[in-house]
Amino acid sequence: MSRPANALFPGFKDRRVQTADVDFAVLTSGSGPAILLLHGYPETRSAWHRIAPVLAASYSVVVPDLPGYGDSRVTGTLMDMGSKRRMAKSLHEMMRALGHDRFVVVGHDRGGRVAYRLALDFEEEVRALVSVTVVPTPEMWEGAGKAFGLGAWHWFMLAQPAPLPETLMAADPRFLIDLTLAKMAGDIRLIDPVALEDYRMAFGSAEVRHAMCEDYRAGASVDEADDLADRNSGRKIQAPVLVLSEQGRLYGGGRTPLDIWADWAVSVECEGLPGGHLLPETAADQMIERLLAFLGKITDAR
Repeated sequence: MSRPANALFPGFKDRRVQTADVDFAVLTSGSGPAILLLHGYPETRSAWHRIAPVLAASYSVVVPDLPGYGDSRVTGTLMDMGSKRRMAKSLHEMMRALGHDRFVVVGHDRGGRVAYRLALDFEEEVRALVSVTVVPTPEMWEGAGKAFGLGAWHWFMLAQPAPLPETLMAADPRFLIDLTLAKMAGDIRLIDPVALEDYRMAFGSAEVRHAMCEDYRAGASVDEADDLADRNSGRKIQAPVLVLSEQGRLYGGGRTPLDIWADWAVSVECEGLPGGHLLPETAADQMIERLLAFLGKITDAR
């Protein structure tokens, strides 16, 4: 069923794509090299409404709800669908079903974690990676101190065993999502009201909130284990990487995003942008400028 927020994506087709374990809700438009846009918590594909239409003028743009988020539903019986490796596998299947054997992946927040797992597990298919406000999961946990715990408390709460976080979230979903988005954006009024209602509608679903918890549970278990295995083996992302971070952001030990990503990729460039955590919505023009410049340098992606 079409969502009101689809009006934010003129010319995009609203589609369902069934993979082995996920029934994806996905918007598509444009022609040319493929770009996959992955949103984060606690949002939906609507997070890309300021960026996707611009990219669609030159590229084939694919904008899904992450597995379990929005209107994308996990249909398999797998117990670890919150894992980024499982999400990446399903998204790879989705892209192949849409006719895209190679693509650039752009991921924000939780979508950024799926994006770098795609780049690691599907080296031949991922032409380039753009990571937005994300560094790999092990470095997040290793640098977690008092400031992180107080500011990003949901990392710890949502990772608790069921049904604790699900029960707490159900008490007042509207209060929780508005509080979260206001903190991330700096001011909730910076979020388009139509997109905001799409986020609120999705977050109102107990099924979606459970999927979000599974996402964070995986981040505290299987995702960290998968990443540590790669890091300890010296495995690196072979595709070119662009990191767009929150301006001035430092991680544990005073490390910059570039310091961290240099350990994970053979070719990486990084730039900090003003606008807080929700850069696709609060710094869309700057993101578009950086994205187009980065894509222009990837000759085999044009």
